[in-house]
Amino acid sequence: MSHGVLKQPDSGDEKLEKSSQLEFADNRLLIDLCGEFDRNLAELENKLSIQIVRRGNLLDLIGDRPAAKTAALVLNALYQRLESGKLIELPDIDREIRFTLDGAKGSADQMEMFSNGRFEIRTRKKTVEPRTEAQRTFVKSLTNNELVFGIGPAGTGKTYLAVAVGVSKFIAGEVDKIILSRPAVEAGEKLGYLPGDMKDKVDPYMQPLYDALNDFLPAKQLAKLIEEKTIEIAPLAFMRGRTLAHSYIVLDEAQNATSMQMKMFLTRLGEGSRMVITGDRSQIDLPNGVRSGLLDAESLLANIPKIGFNYFTSKDVVRHPLVATIIEAYDNRSQQ
Repeated sequence: MSHGVLKQPDSGDEKLEKSSQLEFADNRLLIDLCGEFDRNLAELENKLSIQIVRRGNLLDLIGDRPAAKTAALVLNALYQRLESGKLIELPDIDREIRFTLDGAKGSADQMEMFSNGRFEIRTRKKTVEPRTEAQRTFVKSLTNNELVFGIGPAGTGKTYLAVAVGVSKFIAGEVDKIILSRPAVEAGEKLGYLPGDMKDKVDPYMQPLYDALNDFLPAKQLAKLIEEKTIEIAPLAFMRGRTLAHSYIVLDEAQNATSMQMKMFLTRLGEGSRMVITGDRSQIDLPNGVRSGLLDAESLLANIPKIGFNYFTSKDVVRHPLVATIIEAYDNRSQQ
């Protein structure tokens, strides 16, 4: 893989003398690197407080030296992404900035889903890449442990990554089934008696899981797998009495499971299976006085080997930037 060469400019312009330059060999890839109307460069300028000026196959990085170095690392990583035949979208820029600022480094022998120093989760419809160090650690934990907890606020990609890894393992033949579950608990409002059969009644609770699967599998294939019960999406209460072998099992919104439900679910783990528990301690919708099973499991199982606990913060939010700010505001009030 080639990359841009960072050097000091040969120019009499006083402003440019205080900058650095990146030189790229392939002008066609450089056009894609800059983006339509230089939108990718504008995103970098905004995020890193630096000015980037394009002159032919040169990019002038004008700003303080640490910012210029960060920008150069990010631009080189994005350029290598283009060389591998992938496109660049704005979330990719944000991810590369986070990895660079966090000093994230990788090794190709860490896991099979590792490519060019980045984790990649390959599914039928798209390739998913962690955008933050916590997400990267979570994906690694999902590969190395049979039981994994992902705990943190909304929008940090816990469920999305867990389902993506499950689909990837199913495609690779590592598991025979995918089982996704959630407690059927209403978020602070009573929905009344819903019409239809049992599936119609519980599907509204399960919709986020359907949304994730639709991102990773073609619609017809997904419908067939659900019809054959190779992929199951069911409320937590439906798990009682089962032993789930050779399966990839996800319990989402685990903060709304009671202590008894959590114990019941954890003991469903069968031979050749992997289990993922995701939840947000700040969004418990259980009645007053009912202990959250997620909190119980966290305190009881934290020191047991081969159980991975992974934590996310507002810094890992990958939705709209305002979401992180909102989460921080609520967290600050709860600490007062």
